[in-house]
Amino acid sequence: MHAPRESDEGVVPMKQANKPMEVGAEPVEGRPETEGNPDQPTAPGTPSPDHATSGLGRVREAARRDKDLRFTNLLHHITPGMLTDAYWALKRQAAPGVDGVTWHEYGDALENRIADLHARVHSGRYRAQPSKRAWIPKPDGRRRPLGIAAMEDKVLQLATTWVLQAIYEQDFAGFSYGFRPKRGQHHALDALWVGITQRKVSWILDADIRSFFDTISHEWLMKFVEHRIADLRILRLIQKWLRAGVSEDGQLSRTTVGTPQGAVISPLLANIYLHYALDVWVKWWRKQHATSETIIVRYADDCAPRRRERTSLCKSD
Repeated sequence: MHAPRESDEGVVPMKQANKPMEVGAEPVEGRPETEGNPDQPTAPGTPSPDHATSGLGRVREAARRDKDLRFTNLLHHITPGMLTDAYWALKRQAAPGVDGVTWHEYGDALENRIADLHARVHSGRYRAQPSKRAWIPKPDGRRRPLGIAAMEDKVLQLATTWVLQAIYEQDFAGFSYGFRPKRGQHHALDALWVGITQRKVSWILDADIRSFFDTISHEWLMKFVEHRIADLRILRLIQKWLRAGVSEDGQLSRTTVGTPQGAVISPLLANIYLHYALDVWVKWWRKQHATSETIIVRYADDCAPRRRERTSLCKSD
């Protein structure tokens, strides 16, 4: 299934829905419609991402028109209005970070808090706070570390994510489904179903990068971000979040690799990293070396390449 803007060569074909990009796309050739997530009520006055990013049209158009363009002036898009929209778009019941401030508490005197945050960001006085470490169980019995950001960091990270998405959504591959606007796991499952049932598949490889979020190279991530972003103020914000450290039981640890799972901006940073480290390579490999059709569906750091003949697509040490 593709975004309506492009069709990547070799990606699972799927008939377009009547309404492009809608969740729960219409079934294809008898495929039962995938059960979506239950609708969640929206709080009164909560803006949609479309409302929050309505001023980014020129950025999107420039990114779509010139794939080599580097953006030098993005911070001014992070306005008090966008920060306010970001606050309203966050989860109400999310656990607080090291600051101990809940969503409801931050909403007290919201206008003053947003004005102060905006001023500190644009004057360079903003400082990211460490992530609060929490652990959740995994199906195999191990535990997954989560990093819970402070409330104002969540607000700023979401606003920054919206700005960066305006650019990177023009670049990301059609076979990338994880943590993207109006895409999700059910779209990825639809693509897998169509690929397996409608194409002659010889073998399937299910790949999952071990401890991906915890081991992302900061150096390479920033190099990848700089392919498109040349605004030093935005780059410094990302570096502040990467280097903010982790607090667990009152002990602060530095972070030299990885981006915290649970941080608002981490999914986008992960997609940027994998876009250049995997997706671009897959497209090149398919054109240069594939001797038969190769299909790939990627959801964050999980991917499922499928081929007609038994030759290796992915290598491991």
